[in-house]
Amino acid sequence: MANSLWNEKFVKRNVTYTLEVEDKLVVIENVPARVNLETGEQLFSPDTVERLHKIFWEHRKPKRMLQVPVYEYA
Repeated sequence: MANSLWNEKFVKRNVTYTLEVEDKLVVIENVPARVNLETGEQLFSPDTVERLHKIFWEHRKPKRMLQVPVYEYA
């Protein structure tokens, strides 16, 4: 029963994954995930995580570049 409740809260979606490494922001679009409808929490399969690492560490040519403003909270 608990497993079915868990499945009801999570839906399959493609999301945008972001990662900051050494002052660089990396954005990977259309990543398959299970997303919690209530909290927005994103869960990735082990295969997806492996592919994300591969994309990042292979230093592929990006599809496009973004400029991102950075603000300080304080």
